[in-house]
Amino acid sequence: MMEKSSPRAASTRQGYDGVVVCVPVSIPYRRYSTNSAHWWIGRALRELIAGAGLRLKDIDGLSVSSFTVGPDTAIGLTQHFGVSPRWLDHVPFGGASGVMALRRAARAVQAGDADFVACVAGDTNHVDTFRKTLSNFSRFAQDAVYPYGAGGANASFALIAKNYMNSYGARREDFGKLCVAQRANALVYPHALMKKPLTLDEYMTARPIADPIHLYDCVMPCAGAEAFLVCREDAARSLNLAGVRVLATIERHNAFQGDDMQIRGGWARDVDDLWAMASVAPADVDFVETYDDYPVISMMQFEDLGFCRKGEGPDFVRAHRFTNDGDFPHNTSGGQLSVGQAGAAGGYLGLVEALRQLTGKALGTQVADARLGLVSGFGMINYDRGLASAAAVLARPQ
Repeated sequence: MMEKSSPRAASTRQGYDGVVVCVPVSIPYRRYSTNSAHWWIGRALRELIAGAGLRLKDIDGLSVSSFTVGPDTAIGLTQHFGVSPRWLDHVPFGGASGVMALRRAARAVQAGDADFVACVAGDTNHVDTFRKTLSNFSRFAQDAVYPYGAGGANASFALIAKNYMNSYGARREDFGKLCVAQRANALVYPHALMKKPLTLDEYMTARPIADPIHLYDCVMPCAGAEAFLVCREDAARSLNLAGVRVLATIERHNAFQGDDMQIRGGWARDVDDLWAMASVAPADVDFVETYDDYPVISMMQFEDLGFCRKGEGPDFVRAHRFTNDGDFPHNTSGGQLSVGQAGAAGGYLGLVEALRQLTGKALGTQVADARLGLVSGFGMINYDRGLASAAAVLARPQ
């Protein structure tokens, strides 16, 4: 049963009239890179400014998401890049970072705290980055999993996937259907690192990583960056920029105490508010971009965001086609499972892709007559604590 927000809390939430998102930027991913995260973020910021037709001094708001830019944070990058914003944010919430950055930037623009907010995410991936990630995981998550010798996200998500399968009858074939469809979408997306077709048989027979997770259930770490601009609608129009409208957003942290094996995300707490604020229904959406570090999490999002009831995710997957020409276009660029996971930029991938789809400028296959899109994000900080979730309903320019 979904928990609902109180009527009073819902009634105090405001919309985003007059604010738009524009200028989607993707810096092509690389499997490995000798460049720092600063280089990737700086390149995305440069392309964003050029694409908007602005000058560096026009950027008076900056939001940054990165795992590997440390010890710098957003304030350090202002000095490196020569920007002097009057509004600044650092959003280190993993896969939820993109939507959270959008929400906060939109409020800053509404309040007059900034006119042009550059939202940028980027990370590098050296040869030994993943090994260091495992080491960091063991230190940061020692309160829960360190005594058991868990070595990273794969082990934790294997437990989530197994519990979900036991609870709701999901099969590996169901997860595989999502992975195969996303690979088909990725084959025509120029920045996708996975360029070979994937069959269900190849998915099923791939080597195990952490039962029941196998190779194609896992994202491939890489280096890259994504960015977008948040500004007033009239400002975007004066610059001849196609501004995507923000109909509604939600954000929730540490949503469910007592949900030890995590069978739902924070979206379920606020899903009614999301659709009510947007004044549309799930059936009205033309495509969906979920955060897909593992396919089981995408299946949970189908449920918790109202496309089906809790526990009906497996049947929902069996009943739909998820390619861009199917009846439920999903992760239309290929998602992280086929494009790659460029650290915190993975939390921006779906949002940047949604901007392109809604302005008719998809780099891959364009979803026909795309008017409404939903983007959702999921951050599992330290893999077992501080769960963060967010979602946004976006509409094409008027």
